[in-house]
This record gives sequence, structure tokens and C-alpha cells, in this order.
Amino acid sequence: MGHTQLDKTDLKILNLLQQDGRMSNLQLSNEIGLSPAPTLERVKKLEKMEIIIGYCAELDREKLGLGVHTFMQVSLQRHKNNAIRNFIEQINKIDEVVECYHITGGSDYLLRIFAKDIAAYERVVMDKLSKIEGVGQMQTQVVLSTLKSMSVLPLAY
Repeated sequence: MGHTQLDKTDLKILNLLQQDGRMSNLQLSNEIGLSPAPTLERVKKLEKMEIIIGYCAELDREKLGLGVHTFMQVSLQRHKNNAIRNFIEQINKIDEVVECYHITGGSDYLLRIFAKDIAAYERVVMDKLSKIEGVGQMQTQVVLSTLKSMSVLPLAY
């Protein structure tokens, strides 16, 4: 899908809502310098264009007991015709895998995985991931600490 033309006000709205998705329309209109009605129209337009695709709460994973955060590189064995489709279907059934990217380089996929502890992570690997037909190599990187984590896209282009 191509790049959509947005004006400075649209970009300002998107920046503000990325930082606080619960911001009221009144707060938003005050920040961007428009009255509430056209501000709401613009937000609705951005939603209809599917530039804003949803709103969600950010959670503290450690307070929720998810102490292990990893990235895993996965390579598929290429001898099965439906290996990719099967892999994607199976990955979508594993709740601990919160993101899956098809990537270039030495591996086929990069998974982001959260688990309660190392034992729980091992169960995900042994009981779920390693049992997916067509999975070849798996290589894990454990996150020791997070130095930067943003859900805000850079819109100053």
C-alpha cells in the first residue's frame, strides 16, 4: 500500500494519539488548535483510512509476572510445499509469541517471545515451537535489559 498524503495537522494528531491514546477530543483539539468538531472529523477520517488501526493499553510485563523476554531466529527446512503456511498457522496459536517477522539474512523468521520464567520458556520451545513441522534451526537471544522501547512511530519525515 502506498504512502498516504497527510498534512501537518494530521501528523500532529497522530503524534499526540500515539503518546496518549486516551486523550479526549477536547484535549486533542486544544493541542492542535482546531475546534472539537473538525478535530473529531479528522480522527474519524484517519480511522476510516486505517492509518489509526486501533487503541491499546501498554502493560508492565514484569509486574504481570512475565520475567523472560527473548528474540528467537527460526529457519525452516524447505523440503515441504506447505511449510511456510503451516508455520504461520502454528505460530498464531502460541500466545507467548507476541510478534513474528519474516526477515532477510541467515534466518527466515524473528519471533518475540514472553514467558513467566526460564522453565516456562523451555516448555514453549520444547512443547510448541520445536514440534512445528518444517522448523529447522532455532537460535534464542535473551533480553537482559531494555534500553529503548517505543510504540511511537517517527512521523517527522
